[in-house]
Amino acid sequence: MTVLYAILLLGIVIFFHELGHFLAARISGVRVLKFSLGFGPGLVGIKRGDTEYLISAVPLGGYVKMYGEEPGEEIPPEERRFSFSHKPVSTKAFIVFSGPFFNILLAALIFSGVYIKGIPALTSEIGEVMPGSVAEQAGLIPGDKIIEIEGIAVSTWDEVVPRIQKSPGKTLRLKISRKDSEFELKIIPKPEKTRNIFGEEIEIGLIGIKPSDRTVIKKLNPFQAIGQGFIKTGEVVYLTCLSIVKLLQRVIPLETLGGPIMIFDIAKRSAEAGPLNFFAFMALISVNLGVLNLLPIPILDGGHLIMFLIERLRGRPLSERTIAIAQKIGLAFIIMLAVLAFYNDIMRLIKGQDILNGKK
Repeated sequence: MTVLYAILLLGIVIFFHELGHFLAARISGVRVLKFSLGFGPGLVGIKRGDTEYLISAVPLGGYVKMYGEEPGEEIPPEERRFSFSHKPVSTKAFIVFSGPFFNILLAALIFSGVYIKGIPALTSEIGEVMPGSVAEQAGLIPGDKIIEIEGIAVSTWDEVVPRIQKSPGKTLRLKISRKDSEFELKIIPKPEKTRNIFGEEIEIGLIGIKPSDRTVIKKLNPFQAIGQGFIKTGEVVYLTCLSIVKLLQRVIPLETLGGPIMIFDIAKRSAEAGPLNFFAFMALISVNLGVLNLLPIPILDGGHLIMFLIERLRGRPLSERTIAIAQKIGLAFIIMLAVLAFYNDIMRLIKGQDILNGKK
């Protein structure tokens, strides 16, 4: 089942990526020769018009083969209007960019669907007050419900925590609901040192409360859900880009990189946790695939876009030899990265670590 979950997840994500390239090519008048999910020998195939649609043996990728994209390919003059290489630079860039863009779009659609379906969320009711804490000194007790912070309405714990943590040492005005009455009080979150998801030390505000176990299903109407879905996707894109920067800065150790084994494991866990978790993880993977493909590495979509930019600035394409050398360097880099990720996965298994968080 682990393999099936992973193949389903990767299949959908890769399909959308290649669909972006395919549709952009068709819109641009480029002839598509093959649309393949997976690499290697074809297992199942069907031909419609000029295009052969394939499911191939290795389900860790896919490709769209376009007419005239191979360097040095001889194209008869009457066929050049269907050739990728004979299209304007802007058209080629549009086709290449559409793959990563469709991955981002898929994530936005998934998040929008999740918000329409509804997300279980802890209410803003306080379940426990720490002895001697700022909250206890302010008079808060278990069962109190925080309904406003600085005049802004809150109803879930996820809305409460960020506002408190972002205000260390600052006075906050809270509106509290207690049984049948409401009242306001002022509280100053205590500054505390902690570490963020990248292991960097930061300062946050704490008042010493924990949530109750009461939950609500938070649903949005379709218009709100679509807007929130795109906002959430933007946040994930930003976090993904920031993670790449932190990896380059060595703030995040390279040992945290994961490969197919980690993806398979998390796919299984998320599927077992329910459809919402599975599709949310799919959205994260889709964003990661889109962003990583836009990195300026030869052989990736981002590398092709850089070459198109150079072509636009020079007024002519790079030589076939230069492109071949660049792609070999890019391929070598991708292989090394894949080997490192696979090595990290294997070492976690050997050491008996939880592949998700590195703990035994």
